[in-house]
Amino acid sequence: MKCFRAAILRFDADHNAVYEQDGLLAVGPDAIGREIVQAVGSYNEIANQFPGVAVEHMPGRIIAPGFVDMHVHYPQIDVIGSPASGLLPWLENYTFPQESRYADAGHSAEAATFFFDELLRNGVTTALTFATSHPASVDAFFSEAARRRLRMISGKVLQDRHSPDGVRDQTQQSLLDTEALIQRWHGQGRLGYAISPRFAPSCTDAQLRGAGELAARYPDVWIQSHVAENKDEVAWARSLFPQARSYLAVYDGFGLMRQRAVYAHCIHFDDNDRALMRDTGAAAAVSPTSNLFLGSGFFDYAGADRVGFRYGLASDVGGGTSLCPFHTMLAAYYVGREGHTKSGLSLSPRQLWWQHTAGAARALGLDGVVGNLQPGCEADFIVLNPQATPLLARRTQSADSLDELLFAMIVLGDDRLVQCSVIADYGPGYAGGTQTAAISTV
Repeated sequence: MKCFRAAILRFDADHNAVYEQDGLLAVGPDAIGREIVQAVGSYNEIANQFPGVAVEHMPGRIIAPGFVDMHVHYPQIDVIGSPASGLLPWLENYTFPQESRYADAGHSAEAATFFFDELLRNGVTTALTFATSHPASVDAFFSEAARRRLRMISGKVLQDRHSPDGVRDQTQQSLLDTEALIQRWHGQGRLGYAISPRFAPSCTDAQLRGAGELAARYPDVWIQSHVAENKDEVAWARSLFPQARSYLAVYDGFGLMRQRAVYAHCIHFDDNDRALMRDTGAAAAVSPTSNLFLGSGFFDYAGADRVGFRYGLASDVGGGTSLCPFHTMLAAYYVGREGHTKSGLSLSPRQLWWQHTAGAARALGLDGVVGNLQPGCEADFIVLNPQATPLLARRTQSADSLDELLFAMIVLGDDRLVQCSVIADYGPGYAGGTQTAAISTV
């Protein structure tokens, strides 16, 4: 059993932020040895439940759930900030040449190590991640995630047409590789597999049909892809699949819309698309820095809330400009200021924070597992130092409410705000090892 005393941020069942100025977080093993939150609350109210347990006291610090990134490409870490006129030229000129390097297992392993260092430095403890079309890229990702005991989801990209040599795969082999990777990695410790068509235009009917058959055969794996990000992309998809009612309906026609299906962007939707997301249980990964950077458009929060489907925040690196959740939340705030929310006002700081933690976990089907610090959640958390920079210290010291405090951290925060990321021990039966020296722990 371990106890940590600091200010604590978490969320209740109604998505409300709960903040203890002087809180206690108790973590310890469950019946099968996984380290989970055993108790959380006011220090004065629950400290007497743990007599004799040493307490790590962190005055001036805030313990918060580890961030959850719903959509990111680990092989694109080296193309952040590459200039392009839009999505399709950016893919052709930067992304595909970079991803072709991931056929090499050594390159994939080095990139995965760097990627996880960066995620944890920024307080991201769970992510739904694209690899490349090469099985070596998936093996490298999961091997490193297992070594660090991280809860991570990824999968081999499917793209058997309209893709250059070096990243284009072969239809039947791509499906065989996908099934072999599912069997090798899905459910191993904290790892999950995602069937990953890049996007409908990059896949033949046969490949999409095979992906849907795999999804039916393995109902507890995830599905991830892109949809309705860019108007040129939407027009292209409609020309390739003229029988489908919409771009999103293409995926539904191949059995790729269900619980644990996550579609990035979801910008150029109508209400029929939104209803399809709601009725199938699919979720949207909202990527505001990417959408602003590539000029793709704005996610319609008002439309999503009116019809009622799930969504959460995502970095979408490398189209996205940062792995930092504070940058992503601030970009989402800017989008809200443009009138794309139900009220016509921007998202509150509490809403933004929820969308990148407990809300993102809920959209992934991991509600009560990660993204929160309620009893029973896996004990992944971050320690924030609101005095990490002179300006941040000056502003947070004068905050008169929780919203002011959260918003100051969103606006002024970066990786320096994250003092450390703490990862739960998954128990002696898990293949993972100890944290590397590059990862700070309490």
